[in-house]
Amino acid sequence: MNLELETGWKAILSNEFERPYFKALVQFLEEEKTKYPTQIFPEHNEIFSAFSACPFDKVKVVILGQDPYPTRGHAHGLCFSVREDVKPFPKSLSNIFKEIQSDVEKPFPENGNLMRWAQQGVLLLNATLTVQEGKPESHAHKGWEIFTDTVISALASQKESCVYLLWGSKAQQKAQQVNPQLNLVLTAPHPSPLSAYRGFFGCKHFSKANHYLLSKGGEEINW
Repeated sequence: MNLELETGWKAILSNEFERPYFKALVQFLEEEKTKYPTQIFPEHNEIFSAFSACPFDKVKVVILGQDPYPTRGHAHGLCFSVREDVKPFPKSLSNIFKEIQSDVEKPFPENGNLMRWAQQGVLLLNATLTVQEGKPESHAHKGWEIFTDTVISALASQKESCVYLLWGSKAQQKAQQVNPQLNLVLTAPHPSPLSAYRGFFGCKHFSKANHYLLSKGGEEINW
């Protein structure tokens, strides 16, 4: 797998590509691509879009998802985000926009492509970076989690005053190493329809994130 990463992420992640677990992951992905040539998402050149869209030195907010959307045409490398032509929005994304509307009084956007957040310093990272069509978590426990743990570890050890928006128990477990004394760690139930009404709605994470960033001398996110 030939990976192009911007300088900051390359310095952190290049060694991962030579580790046995990652080589086994690449072999697994090649086999999957051979068996299901049009059913592995996102597209090969978008697997690492979260990193190219948000350079390491620009990261100020981290949102953790589980794995890419398994629906054709949805996933493009950023957690919770979809391509611009996807309508209606996935339910979790729609609930995110509902909370933004309530919290910071922004109307629903015209599209669900969250690249606009990434370009402002929001790392939209899934724990698992690929999936087979129609099979959520089909690429879980193949090595991606080790890779993305390295990402979180690097952020936790090298950056301070970041905001971590952790929705659901899996995201919260993923970021246990983040020091809440040096960063703002906000937790809530997952925005999925199964849990959003148990505390995601009304969490006000988006305004809290902006208040924190401003208090640290940074710029707020235009959600």
